[in-house]
Formats: sequence, structure tokens, C-alpha cells
Amino acid sequence: MIARAGQDMDSIVSTSQERILAALRPADLAEQPARWQQRKSVRTRVRLVEAAISCLVEGGYQGLTTQAVAERTGSSRGAMHHHFATRMDLVAAVIDHVFYERMRLYLGEYLKDIVCKDDADVVPIATAAHWRSVQTREYAAYLELAMAARTDAELDQIFTPAARRYDEVWISEMTLAFPFWRDKWEAMLKANDFVSAAHMGMLIQRSVLGEARTEAMNRLIAEVSATLYEA
Repeated sequence: MIARAGQDMDSIVSTSQERILAALRPADLAEQPARWQQRKSVRTRVRLVEAAISCLVEGGYQGLTTQAVAERTGSSRGAMHHHFATRMDLVAAVIDHVFYERMRLYLGEYLKDIVCKDDADVVPIATAAHWRSVQTREYAAYLELAMAARTDAELDQIFTPAARRYDEVWISEMTLAFPFWRDKWEAMLKANDFVSAAHMGMLIQRSVLGEARTEAMNRLIAEVSATLYEA
């Protein structure tokens, strides 16, 4: 079993999730301030960021502008400028929010499913949870940003450091979230990178692959990951 001697699995799950999310949590999602006016400001800012993500998913990076967000939320230019003085300020907030939500959704799916499972069952659970996580609105936003950052130098200056930080936090905490990999560090890294890259490619090509080939690929991904774990 995954649980180690002297440790309760629920405690391991809770601690892993809290540590990872605390390291990635945007300021907007931190503890609610005591004053009502400050709480209202935080809610407004989060609403603007959520609207910006919708603009990004529906219209691509070019569709993510302060004007589009203001129109979508019915906000005035002054209110928009108060929270995000420039487009890049808005983009930076969206990037932080997207990375946090991606991790929150994945961990919520994965960690609740591994409680009391045998080690052999955890690899397919992890790969299945990751596949579900890349089909979310947040991952769609991440893909739009990643693609746009390849040719937009201003975006790349914000996106790439955030992406590297996300990866560093995840790698550094991975042995807590995946204790059964603890003695197989190199294999864990290979499996992590393989699953991430394969799922990204599959998502982009999903309309071409179709459901049958997509399901076959997911079975292959789980098999290869299990082989890395068992080697």
C-alpha cells in the first residue's frame, strides 16, 4: 500500500495538496481580507481574471484584451484600470490563476482516488487523472498561452518564468504526492515528462485521432508509465 508506517494516508494526501497549492496560490486566492471593501475588491479581481480566461479560450491570445474583459463583465474602463493597469498586468494574473487551477484540479482528482489503493493501481489512476485534467478550460487557456509565447517576446517574458516555477514546485513536491516513486526518482521524472508531452500532443490532435485511437493511446501511456515504474 502507499501509506507508510506511522502515517495516516488522509494526512499524507492533505499535507501534499496543501503544500503544493500553497506554493502556487495567486495573491487573489489567498486568505480573504477582513474588511468588506477589500473582500469586494478581491472578488471583482477574480471575476475579471475568470472573464479573461474565457476570452483567451474562446478567442485565443489576440482575444485577451482589457477592453474585451471589461465588455464581458460590464466593467468600466476606470474599474478595469484600477485592477489591471495594462494588458500585460492582466495576462500575468491570468497565467498565475491558470497554473494554480490546473494543479488544484489535478490534485483533487488524483489524490482522492489513490487513498487505500495498492501501488500497482496508482499509475493508471495518475495517468487517467492527468488526461482528464488536460481537457479542462484551464488547460485550454494554458495551451493558448504556451503557443502564443513562442512568437510573442513580451508574453514569453512572463509565461516562461511562471511555467518553470510551476514545474519546479511540482517536481520538488512530487515525492510527497507520489510516495511510491520515492526510490525511483529518475523513472518518475521520465514518466512525468512522457505523460505531459504525450497528452499535450493528443489533445492538439484529438479531432484527427478520433476517440478510438485516443483511447488506445491512453492505454499505451498507462502501460509505458507502469513499465517505467516496474523497471
